[in-house]
Amino acid sequence: MTTQRFKLVLTSILAILSLTLAACGGSAAPAPAQSAAEKPAAEAAAPSGQAVEIRYGLWDSAQQPAYEACAAEFTKQNPNITIKIEQNGWDDYWSGIQTGMVAGNAPDVFTNHLAKYPEFASKGQIIDIQPLVDRDKVPTDIYIGDLADLWTREGKRYGLPKDWDTIAVFYNKKMLEEAGVDPKVMDDWAWNPQDGGTFEEVIAKLTLDENGNNGLSPNFDKTKVKQYGFIHQGQGSGKGQTQWSFLAASAGFKYQDEVWGTQFHYDDPRLAETLTWYKNLMDKGFAPPYADVSSLGPSAMFQAGKGAMTSDGSWMISNYVNNSNFEVGFGLLPVGPEGRKSMFNGLADSIFVGTKHQEEAWQWVKFLASPTCENIVGSYAVVFPAIQSGVDKALAAHKEKGLDVSAFTKEALDPNGTFLFPVADHDSEINTIMTQTEEKIYLGQTTDVAAALKQANNEVNALFK
Repeated sequence: MTTQRFKLVLTSILAILSLTLAACGGSAAPAPAQSAAEKPAAEAAAPSGQAVEIRYGLWDSAQQPAYEACAAEFTKQNPNITIKIEQNGWDDYWSGIQTGMVAGNAPDVFTNHLAKYPEFASKGQIIDIQPLVDRDKVPTDIYIGDLADLWTREGKRYGLPKDWDTIAVFYNKKMLEEAGVDPKVMDDWAWNPQDGGTFEEVIAKLTLDENGNNGLSPNFDKTKVKQYGFIHQGQGSGKGQTQWSFLAASAGFKYQDEVWGTQFHYDDPRLAETLTWYKNLMDKGFAPPYADVSSLGPSAMFQAGKGAMTSDGSWMISNYVNNSNFEVGFGLLPVGPEGRKSMFNGLADSIFVGTKHQEEAWQWVKFLASPTCENIVGSYAVVFPAIQSGVDKALAAHKEKGLDVSAFTKEALDPNGTFLFPVADHDSEINTIMTQTEEKIYLGQTTDVAAALKQANNEVNALFK
């Protein structure tokens, strides 16, 4: 994904996409042990022809209509197989999947995440579909960049790509207009961890107290903020995907040296500087207190008009547009000392090893990752599908609504503008360590950010020994 080949492929593909939107390395970790209960995919029984119901799990309610449409088309082509979609919010979704796997009643197929699948794979809880891919000669080079390779390890494959995403700034057009801030400032605004650069200047200008003073005024009262310039996304469990990843990466921070790396770098001084700035934004009154964001939710606060800007992922475009009573715009991330950087991530669908209908589940997974389904998903304009034709559908649908979402594709167009979501074993343990550390920082329970991150980093790396 970080190779020159990825950069060239992604650049050429997205260059085509941008025209459509004119209006708007390293060694692998040891192979995971195979569970005794895991049956090789190649041994899957042929479809019986009898009526079969496949349970399909996903967490994003905004995507459910698109996948209901895919399910209807799939059943039309496979009359004996019906799809039952089970949707739950993020936290309930993953606890349900994990509990279901232990109990043996998890969904047959479920939407998987790069942060989650290593643990499922190491425990033998999801099926290696590579034998089925080989058997059915399923092409894996139809997906953007090297998305398909992210779901492989030591010759095994645990999913086929369904989408990709980048991060951008979401803003309240009316608030920017009233403050005299031209959105074009986002084309080249800059950030640094020392004084925040022009990024912080814009945030301060958009912050208002009850007397109408903005954050640049000497009379600004940070104890009586009426409008925050920036609604931060809270803590990021050590990933900071929508929170601080774009800032830290733009300062030169790297989570690990390669995909599946066993050494993390949370003790990097550049991350400490980034999180210190992030916390100071709250202390200055330019962003809401951490406790408020934790209890109310960042997107809900933004949609309620509590702040002028926030940072979020491309999968949230429709959510913000549909749930805000004001016009929402999308701007580029600020340019840091090392350039403009956005995390690049992608989801896939995996098959539960305990499914009683492995062949039918595979047929559904294969359909989900096909141009037919991805074009349907793209037409709903909720996410950018993993296949180019699906992305074209999404761009056309956004354009019809009068939305300029080019910030997300422009960032991906830059050959040096993206970095990978960190993929490694022990993700749940890492999340616990880093969540506790970040919360201590944001709640002011530690004043030595560098020391806190160093301790956390030692705990994280000890997991791999």
